[in-house]
Amino acid sequence: MNKEKTIRTQILGRLTVIYVLLLVFLFVLFFRILYIQLAEGDKWKKAEKLNFRTTTIEPNRGDIRARDGRLLASSVPEYEIRMDLGSKAFDVKLFQQKIDSLSMLLSKLFCDRSAEKYKRDLLAAQYRQERYYLINKNVTFLQLKKLRNFPVFNAGQYKGGLIVKMEYERLRPFGDLAARTIGYVYKSGKGRGVGVEGAYDSILSGVEGRRLEQRISGSFWKPVGSEIDIEPIQGHDIVTTIDVNIQDVAHNALLRILKQHNARHGAAVLMEVKTGEILAITNLKRTSIGNYVENYNFAVGERTEPGSTIKLASLMIALEDGYVSPDDIIDTGDGMTEFPGWKIRDSKKGGFGKITVKEAFEVSSNIAVTKIVDKYYGKRPKDFIEKLYRMHLNQPTGVDIQGEPVPYIKYPGDKHWTGVSLIQMSYGYELQMTPLQILTFYNAVANNGVMVRPKLVKAIYKHGTLVKTYPTEIINRGIASPRVIRMAQEMLEGVVENGTAKNLSRNGYKIAGKTGTAQIANAQYGYEYQSRVSYLASFVGYFPAKDPRYSLIVIVNEPSNSQYYGNAVAGPVFKEIADKVYATRPDMVQPLEERTALTEMLVPYTLSGFKPDLNSIFAQYGIPTEDMSNENNDWVVTTKLTDKIRLQNRLFPHNQVPNVIGMGLRDAVSVCENAGLKVVIEGYGIVTRQSLQPFQNIQGGEKITLKLSNNF
Repeated sequence: MNKEKTIRTQILGRLTVIYVLLLVFLFVLFFRILYIQLAEGDKWKKAEKLNFRTTTIEPNRGDIRARDGRLLASSVPEYEIRMDLGSKAFDVKLFQQKIDSLSMLLSKLFCDRSAEKYKRDLLAAQYRQERYYLINKNVTFLQLKKLRNFPVFNAGQYKGGLIVKMEYERLRPFGDLAARTIGYVYKSGKGRGVGVEGAYDSILSGVEGRRLEQRISGSFWKPVGSEIDIEPIQGHDIVTTIDVNIQDVAHNALLRILKQHNARHGAAVLMEVKTGEILAITNLKRTSIGNYVENYNFAVGERTEPGSTIKLASLMIALEDGYVSPDDIIDTGDGMTEFPGWKIRDSKKGGFGKITVKEAFEVSSNIAVTKIVDKYYGKRPKDFIEKLYRMHLNQPTGVDIQGEPVPYIKYPGDKHWTGVSLIQMSYGYELQMTPLQILTFYNAVANNGVMVRPKLVKAIYKHGTLVKTYPTEIINRGIASPRVIRMAQEMLEGVVENGTAKNLSRNGYKIAGKTGTAQIANAQYGYEYQSRVSYLASFVGYFPAKDPRYSLIVIVNEPSNSQYYGNAVAGPVFKEIADKVYATRPDMVQPLEERTALTEMLVPYTLSGFKPDLNSIFAQYGIPTEDMSNENNDWVVTTKLTDKIRLQNRLFPHNQVPNVIGMGLRDAVSVCENAGLKVVIEGYGIVTRQSLQPFQNIQGGEKITLKLSNNF
């Protein structure tokens, strides 16, 4: 009994010692942890911070698309490929076995180093135990897809050592087309940018993700994979109102005129009358070396004195108040008149004499407009200015991109108001507006008085699903009474039919609009510097005149080759853009039975060619023909008559040189090759000359040189 008690006592004693020692160990451990946290915590946190970091992952920025879905701006992923050759998990044996095939495939994929060079570099990096060895930068997705299947890399991230770092590059597939309107964002911060990119940055940018990275050597960091990693959320896509085809025409038409006149800069904007959707907007500026680039949005952001285009508003105010009518006679005298402290001249030497108000607008008489405004508003200028305000001409359009200034239309009593301010403003001086603001006013006239807000964005999509649409916004439901709007529309048609823009009248459709030629004021020297005056040429209007679908403004700043009037400088750009729109909108073409005086203009010149193709085109566009060819003859000569196209036989005798002059290139080559000739082509366009005389005998195999017109 005592023996058992003694054994129990010994066991309890031993257990007590163990418990005490364990308790002491736990106390020591607890106080050590407490000491590390309180006394050395900063040191360990700093060590952790030096070796690990959390970085943000940029999301894929949303696409910007044209109205038909084509890409205007898109983020393309690019990859940086590196290799961890010093990790414990890296399969050195596999690497040594497959180094030859890996080197050969890398050389073939990137074509930047030989297979031997790749092998030497990889072996050297593995010898140095490099943890972040660079294989290549700017690697495409397709290259990455192939690379993942290469020997060694196909073993995975750890055994194969493959490290992939992705970044996005913003690309514009159409280059400079609408570049400033599409815009960009600064990397220095969100919400800072220009164009659609800047205005819709929060929608396009998406939500950032995050990733844990570990320092491996030097200043290199490697993703480690962690539960705290968060995948980024892709940005939404934006569909704009831009029509790429019309944008291309506007860009090149403006570029040609700017080069032709050595102008400082220019802009053009095409807008849909009913909706305010901007189909094309181009801005070009001459660089120091003579090139033209899109580096500023003049259409939206540049205020200038509009010149004669403001005369429409001046006369609409007088018409609305009943002081004048379009048929009233006004004496413009000998082309020069004086107001206290100011002389005003008309463009015609000797003046226009007595003309109607409508005729005065058509020929853009400064004297007529200033006499009307001075007579009825000279003693009460506030009434005139307030009516400009009621037309919304003193407010920005609110277009959905940044950078639009408020129009400058001074008010009587302002600091800079003078005795001639009202007179000056009536014909386009001492006030400033942007091209888009002027266009919005003319668009309202085309839209029967309803002023709509210009817009560049139609809708927002997420992964192909519609998220939001942007409806048409009305700024002013009636800038004038229907009676005055009709008068304004008739006067604008008269400018093209009888007035300063008569050079734009011969079309298959009618244009209505107004020319503008304004002197440009220098802030320091006024309107004249070193005996030289600079001008702003413009044309603004809409088409078709009787059922307006599109409005358009073109401005050319400082044309320097003697011509500076709006009809001669800006008018051709307007016409080229309008012609393209008309040609690509079959629904705008009048039915044949409705055509009268326009019939002759609607019969086009055509090339001689393959009769079935020509007949198909003539039928599609309703062009009348007179077919005098044989039924079994496929090739015809075309002749333009007053109201139709005449088709006659074009014969190609066997074993004789065919006559292909006047044919298009494709048809001419086909005919010559079928005759056994070897064709050499010089130029492009229509065949104007051929080296072998028509109808001379040939054996086959002779060379024939076709010289083309170099235009279409």
